[in-house]
This record gives sequence, C-alpha cells and structure tokens, in this order.
Amino acid sequence: MKVKLQDQRKVVILALVCGLLLYIVSQWFRSSTSSDLIISGYPVLMLLSGFAAAAACIGIYNQSLLFQTPKLTLRRVLLTTLFMLVGLFQLVHIVLFAEEIPNGAMIESELSLRMLTLGSVICAVGLLFIYTVSEKEIALPRKFLLFSGTLGGFVILYTLGIQNWSGLPKLLEEDVLSPTFTQFHFLVGVLYGVSAIVLFYKWKKNKDGDLPYILYGTLSFLFAECYWVSATMVNDINLLMGLLNNCMGYYFIQKGLYTSVVDTPFLKQQAAEARMNYIAHHEDVTGLPNRRRLSQRLKSMMDEAVVQEQLVGVLVLNINRFKTINDSLGQQAANRVLHQVGQRLKHSSLPCEEVFGLGRDEFVIAMTDFYTTDTALRRTRSILQLFEKPIMVDGNEYHLTLGIGMAIFPHDGESPEEIIQNADTALHNAKEQGLELNRYAHAMQMKAQERLQLENDLRKALDRGQFYLMYQPQVNLASGLVVGMEALVRWQHPQRGSISPAEFIPLAEESGLIVPLGEWVLRQACKQNKIWQEAGYRKLCVSVNLSMRQFRHSHLLDNISGILNETGLEPAWLELEITESMTFDKDRAFEQLRKIKEIGVHISIDDFGTGYSSLHYLKDLPIDRLKIDRSFVNEVMEDRNNAAIVSTITSMAHHLQLKVTAEGVENEEQLVFLRDQHCHEAQGYFFSKPILPSDFETKFLRDVDKPAG
Repeated sequence: MKVKLQDQRKVVILALVCGLLLYIVSQWFRSSTSSDLIISGYPVLMLLSGFAAAAACIGIYNQSLLFQTPKLTLRRVLLTTLFMLVGLFQLVHIVLFAEEIPNGAMIESELSLRMLTLGSVICAVGLLFIYTVSEKEIALPRKFLLFSGTLGGFVILYTLGIQNWSGLPKLLEEDVLSPTFTQFHFLVGVLYGVSAIVLFYKWKKNKDGDLPYILYGTLSFLFAECYWVSATMVNDINLLMGLLNNCMGYYFIQKGLYTSVVDTPFLKQQAAEARMNYIAHHEDVTGLPNRRRLSQRLKSMMDEAVVQEQLVGVLVLNINRFKTINDSLGQQAANRVLHQVGQRLKHSSLPCEEVFGLGRDEFVIAMTDFYTTDTALRRTRSILQLFEKPIMVDGNEYHLTLGIGMAIFPHDGESPEEIIQNADTALHNAKEQGLELNRYAHAMQMKAQERLQLENDLRKALDRGQFYLMYQPQVNLASGLVVGMEALVRWQHPQRGSISPAEFIPLAEESGLIVPLGEWVLRQACKQNKIWQEAGYRKLCVSVNLSMRQFRHSHLLDNISGILNETGLEPAWLELEITESMTFDKDRAFEQLRKIKEIGVHISIDDFGTGYSSLHYLKDLPIDRLKIDRSFVNEVMEDRNNAAIVSTITSMAHHLQLKVTAEGVENEEQLVFLRDQHCHEAQGYFFSKPILPSDFETKFLRDVDKPAG
C-alpha cells in the first residue's frame, strides 16, 4: 500500500491541525465548564478509557501473533512485546485508580500516576528504539517464551516502580500534580516528537503501508502528553483527554500492525496472483492475450454463437519473411516490430473482434457477430490493407506483408483447438501457394498429414540407406568433352517410390535434416569421384550443392576437410555450389568462402541471376564460377530479354575472370547461342539427364575422347 508524497504531507498536516484544534477546544471547555460537572462524570470516563486502553494494547499483542505471515520481522516482535508491556502498565494504572473510588476519592493516586508515567516512558523509548534500529527478518519465537519474557520484564519494572525511592520526587502533592510529573511527560512528549519525525522520513523513503498508522498513533501519544503536561489537578479533565488520546493512538498502532500482517501481505499476494495470471494468459513480447486465453475465449464465443446461430471466425496471421527481419535487425528490434504489429491489429479491431499473440511472428484474430463467410472474407481483406502503411521502429520505416489463414466455426471445426489448427493449416497452405489469404479446406489437412508423415519418413531414410546419388555431366562447349559433373541426391521411398527433390529438399531445410543429409551427399560424391580416379579414369571435378543451413554451420570447414581426408580426394577436384542468397550477410559469407578457398576447394554461385547479388561486391567474392539459371537458358531463343541477360552475365564473368556454366540446355539452338557468347561450359538434358554412377561411368568415363551430346 503506497501513498504519494503530496498525499503523505496532506494527511500528516491534517492530523496535526485536527489535534491542535481539539486541544484548543478542550482547553476552552476546561476553563469555561464548572468543576462540579467535570467531577461528576470523571471516574466513569476514566475507567472506561483506561480499560479500553489496556484492552487495545492486549489486542495489539494478540493480533500480531495471531496471523502467521511467512516472514516475521524484528520490528513486529518488538512492537508485540512493547505494547504487551505498556498494556499491563495501563491495566495496573486503571485498577489502582478504581480502588480509590469506593473510598470516596475520585482522584489519581501517587501509585496509579507512577504506573501511568512509567507506561508512557516505556512506550516512547520503545517506539523510538524500534524505528531507529535496522529492520530484518527473524525466526518465529515460541509464543510461550515471548509471553513469559514480557511478563517477567513487567514484573521487574513494576517491582522497581512501586518502591519508595528516597531520591525520587513525588508526582503528586496532595491534590496537585507536581512539576516532576510535568517534566517527565514533557520529556516523553519530546521523545514522541522525535519518533514522529523518524517515522515520517521512513514513510517518505520506504512507502511502507503500516508506517502512516504508526505515525498517526505516535502523534496521538504526543497530544496525550500535551494534555498531561497541561494538567494541574488530580481530577483535571486533561488527564482524561490524554487517556482518550492514548486510546486513539493504540487504535492506530493496532491498525498499522493489521496493515502489516494482514492487509499488505494479502494485497501483495493478490498482486502476485494477478501478475502470474497475466503472465499465464498474455504473450510477453506483444502484451496480447496468448494461446491459453484464446482457447478460453473461443470456447465462450462458440457457445454464444450456437445460441444466436452466428459464425465464429479465426484468422491466423503471420509476418512474411520475418526471419530476415530478425536476422538483419537483431532480436530486440524485431521484438519492437512484433509489438508494433500487435498494437496496430489491436487498435484497428472492431468491437466484435479480439486479438491474440501466439508467440514468434504469429497472431490470431477471433471474429464474432457475423452470419456469412463473405462478411468474414471482406473484413479479412481490410485487415491486410492495414499494413500498406509501413511500421516505424527506431526511426526507420519497415514495409511488412502478412499471410492469413482462416477457419470458421462450425464449418471448419467443432472445438477451439481444431479451429486454431485448421486456420494455421490454411496459413501454411497460403504460403506454399504464394497467397495472402486462404480459407481452410479439408484437403489441406490431408496434405498436412501427408507432409508430417513424409517428414517422419525423411528422418529415418538416411539411416535406412534410402538416398542415392545421380550425376549430370558438365560439358566444355569449345571441345565438347565432359569436364565435370554435378552430384544430385535422390530418395527412393519403400512405399511411395521415387520422391522428387522439389518435395523433400524444402522439408529437409525446414526440419534441419538438410545438414546431415548434405554431409552424406558430400561424402558420397567425394568417395565416388576418388573411386573413379583410382580406376584410372580421367580426373573430373564433382560439384555438390551446399544448403543455407550447411553454409552457416560453424563446423562447415572442419566437415569439408574431414571428408576430403577420409575419402582421399584432392580439394582441387571438388566444387561447392552456393546460391546468391547465402551472400546476403556479406561479411560472414566472405569469411566462410575465404576459408573454403584456402584449402583448395572451388566455389561456384548456382542459379545466378535469380537472387540479389550486388555487382559492387561480386568482384571481391572468392569464387571461381557463375552458373546461369535454367530459367534464362530455356527461353533464350524466344525471349530477347533472356538472351540479353545471358549475354550480359557471360560478358561480365569474362571481365571478372570467372568461368561460366549454363544450366538447362535442352536443344542445339541454345547450345549454338551459348557458344557464340563464349560460355565456357553447359549442362542439361541435351547432353544427359542425371544418371546413376554405373551409367555415368559407362557413358562418359570409359570413352574419354568421345564428345558429349
């Protein structure tokens, strides 16, 4: 429980003003009211006030030990002991006062005043001590020992207090309070004043919820001392007012302890539970409700939709190419992009829509209050338009596009989990087809299940020897001789037969299986090339494709060197093919390529012309060859633009002193065009499709002087 500083000052000033006003009014009443009226009600009020004060002190003791908080502090134990002790002195004081009433003496006795004064001194000194020593946690003492120790301390102090000390002046001289009484209580008032100042500064510094009430209680004790200092007679109303102020002070102390041992722990527990509940139901990056909350809300929405015969739409949204954003900007900036996307979706949502975060770069919008799928589709298209305006992060603009998968209850599923899963399936299907928006269809689920089964089979295929290599020759266009070969992996599935690389290579990339598969391909290609060299055939360079995951692998160089050593193939007879996209991170790519070149392995850029290579740094790349993508070669005779591109790439490669290989050559016209452009080498179906090692050996290695094609 925390109070603002300006509120603290207002409350303390108000307490002081009210106390002073009450003091002034009471003094006016004391001077203007007849003594007979005061005397007639004095004993009853004193008895009631005294017993109330004693009961309040005992209540403080009981309350403090009744509630067992997990962490017990030194301050709490000391307060418990202090007010148990003060309460006993208050009880003795009022009992001694009551003993005089049957004797006709409606006044304080010397002994009762001594108990009253001793209790005040102990309370003032105790409070000042408790709030000036350092607070710390302690072990819970045994209640019996604590009570016994407190009672023992009281007996000692009481015994000392009832003695007639020769050097100690009297507090009462007949019916008049002595100067000693006034001086004692003046000093006690000073101690309370110092305690109040200490408490205020502690409150200002720590903002503890119990300190305001302890401060109010201390101020009440201070005003009680003011009344007692002003008292002159044994039946003075100021003695009664002081006792009433003490009662008020004990109330505030009890309230402060209640705040400390009950209210504050309860509020902290509530806050902790609320925080845990928030964490459990919200995504940490965007602050949006998470999947758990989505399932709960969808269940409620579906139940309402059934009653009202409405539809419920679930949109799963994904930021396209977010991995590139994350790699380029770093995780912190990427998180800010996610937060901006989440806020834009949230602020643009309609009253019948709720936005959720699924983690990573996926969001969900749950839609209600519509009756046709066309309505949901129109709204979804308008959501796509939200991101025509760029996202602003760290002063930079980023243009984003989204992919959305849609599923509608009850048509596309009967449970929250099924609807979410089907919307996610529609999203993945949309990405595969290059669409922005796609609604779930049952055939997608069948395809997703097949894809999952294929991934499971892929994980087992390498261990079970289901992969094999085929080789496609690379032909020198000037001589017509085979000068190299490209190793291409194939998968023979035991049930499904031959599976296209276009189907399983992307799956291997996504699952990470491309790394062990790529190492296997590299090892087999090097091993086969070494076997052919040892058989006495003319030495050819074998080309092997590297995946993005392989290229970024920290142990790539060690793997290549290890395979070359294992197979005995010289590095000069191995060429690794990379794609232009692998050089996007220029510094990292340069370093990796430089290390590969240092061990003597050749490097080529595959599918050149389809990526984003910068001509500015292409000249500095440590590469040996450019391979022109088949998409340009296929239409080189029909499309003048493609012909110009091939001619430009060839000319540029010559100037950079790089070799050029054209892929996808299928007819003689293409071959003649490439020769005219002085293209060095070519490969394609015109020469040979990829074939098994035995066929490659028979067709291209045994008759070394026979031109290909």
